Amino acid sequence: MERQGGFTDITDTRPLPGVEWSIRVDRSEAARFGADVSLLGQAVQLLTQGITVADYRPDDAEGSVDIRVRFPSQDRTLEDLQSLRVPTNAGLVPISNFVTFAPSPSTGTIKRVDQKRVITIEANVAPGLLGDDQITTLQATLEEAQLPDRVVCTCVGVAEDQQDAMIFLIGAFLTAIGLMFAILVTQFNSFYQAFLVMSAIVFSVAGVLMGLLVTGRPFGIVMGGIGVIALAGIVVNNNIVLIDTYNDLRRSGQSALEAALRTGAQRLRPVLLTSVTTALGLMPMVIGLNIDFFTREIVYGAPSSQWWTELSSAIAGGLVIATVLTLVVTPAMLMLAEKKAHRALPKRPGGGLLPAE
Repeated sequence: MERQGGFTDITDTRPLPGVEWSIRVDRSEAARFGADVSLLGQAVQLLTQGITVADYRPDDAEGSVDIRVRFPSQDRTLEDLQSLRVPTNAGLVPISNFVTFAPSPSTGTIKRVDQKRVITIEANVAPGLLGDDQITTLQATLEEAQLPDRVVCTCVGVAEDQQDAMIFLIGAFLTAIGLMFAILVTQFNSFYQAFLVMSAIVFSVAGVLMGLLVTGRPFGIVMGGIGVIALAGIVVNNNIVLIDTYNDLRRSGQSALEAALRTGAQRLRPVLLTSVTTALGLMPMVIGLNIDFFTREIVYGAPSSQWWTELSSAIAGGLVIATVLTLVVTPAMLMLAEKKAHRALPKRPGGGLLPAE
């Protein structure tokens, strides 16, 4: 991480070499002075790591935080520990009368998960960089490092949360598409027209990527994925309107070409108005515009709007591109299906085509 750069506050749980001071209490001498061993332990804790008196949970933390009481930092030295006094029946007595200090090599803590030794390395991503890009580069570097076979590197934290969110959103997206496809097949009674309606989702994905490129934002797993799922339910409406109108015109006796042309002419204005009004309604969130009516201020890029910029950009960009492509591709695909059906009709013995049943 240090060689690659882009990481801050790097810490790890490796056992580092060091010296620990062990405190050995002569209980017989302590009893002669009338010193309480438990009181001695509390006094040592006040000078070292402190005594926990309560805990509380701050607003910006997930778990509780201990409230510890201990001596000021300038009074927490080895000399102060050796001259520490504890209350006894005879008054304050230095602990050096019944306590000896002995240095010993520091022993690290070995953590195991599922009987396997684990070392945790934690870091934050530097401001202005994407965590996913840094993790991808780090994983590629670790693969080139040729670590031993018994060493396995696993990314957790933000990377693990993104992976879980991606799995959930993919499942939700496939479920939504399956439900929409089942409803369309039952209503249109045609697999081809159902597939044609669902093709708008493919067009919308291209619009999502173009919208994010215009706004200069990356594709986020959570907000971008939610935007694609929400967009899938919006863009199919245009195809449903076009195909339903086409079917009504065909049932009225019009030819395929005339029905396709009339469908595009009749539904051009409502389809464009629906898409344009939706995109314009999302523009304040796309550009990060925040209007405060009380103070009469207009702020761009406010913290309250940054969370929704990616979602609104995905929906607006995908809706605009999918609408333009839908108005052109859907009538063309309907005509293509009619031409294929026309070619598949049996021919008369003397020439011409037999009418379809």
